[in-house]
Amino acid sequence: MVAALLLAAAPATVPVQTATVVARFPHDSGAFTQGLVFDGGRLFESTGLVGRSTIREVALDDGMVLRSAPVPPPYFGEGLAAWGDRLISLTWQHGIGFVWDRDSFRQVGTFRYEGEGWGLTHDGKALIMSDGTAVLRFLDPKTLAVKRRLTVTAAGRPVPMLNELEWVKGEILANVWMTDRIARINPATGRVKAWIDLSALARASGRRGSDAVLNGIAYDSAGDRLFVTGKTWPTLYQIRLDPPR
Repeated sequence: MVAALLLAAAPATVPVQTATVVARFPHDSGAFTQGLVFDGGRLFESTGLVGRSTIREVALDDGMVLRSAPVPPPYFGEGLAAWGDRLISLTWQHGIGFVWDRDSFRQVGTFRYEGEGWGLTHDGKALIMSDGTAVLRFLDPKTLAVKRRLTVTAAGRPVPMLNELEWVKGEILANVWMTDRIARINPATGRVKAWIDLSALARASGRRGSDAVLNGIAYDSAGDRLFVTGKTWPTLYQIRLDPPR
């Protein structure tokens, strides 16, 4: 009886799934990708590193940068989300975010937050922000104030280093920094429903250096297309998730 109870209480193993490549697109190998957004038929990207951080619009088919705005030093650009006619971006360690006009790329506002800024997405009601910990923040899209916090766990343990985020079909997808995995997160409970293992894709990407990690998830809801890339990767991939195992 005791053994049965202990077994019932033990955290369930998190399923793992791989992905199949549907299409490959050129990607700027000089882009230190921090945020990736596909919205309204347009692909937006934020890049990092001090003095090299940008907000940009990119042509999907050939990877050409159509427009770009610098994120000035000393800021290190991080996550990016589209909200209405605005783009909202984070910076790493300065506790400041920027609001940009989506069409002109003119900076139209700033906001403050505690701690670090890593990834950003939204669920249609709130912006969702990661800060390198296991805790996600839900922000009011008008005031950018924190509405609630959600601790992400896998098999009962917190999952730190949550990075680039994307909202896909009612789930939060999150890159886990310095890994080749994406977490599929239940936004109500914070539990990781499955790991997406993209280690084979990362090996085939031609990445160079320890910083060239998987980081960049974008979802085209109209076309039901999922895109991923990495920091300084020469390729952006459209993928289809395989069944969990």
